[in-house]
Amino acid sequence: MKTHKLSEMYRGWFIGDFEPSILRTEQFEVGYLSHAKGENWPTHFHLKHAEFNLLVSGQMKIQGKNLFSGDIFILQPGEISDPEFITDCQIVCVKFPSVPGDKYEVF
Repeated sequence: MKTHKLSEMYRGWFIGDFEPSILRTEQFEVGYLSHAKGENWPTHFHLKHAEFNLLVSGQMKIQGKNLFSGDIFILQPGEISDPEFITDCQIVCVKFPSVPGDKYEVF
């Protein structure tokens, strides 16, 4: 058995077509992401991959919708992500496929 620490990974991303990762694959990405209350996160979109998200804990707002612990939200390619973190949040995010650099900020 091998073991790893999430703290060794980049911003919580641990599976995908990047290093470090515990499984390098072009098929998908998985991350366990932590966002602090009020954290400024840029409005953005992805052209090539969809995002499947589980809000594990916390409260946030995205696309004008209030989300709470246990909510799942899906963003398709080209769909705007404009998160506002109302409380500290923990999110599991799966991106399909893994396309490093596929993030475009909206100014």
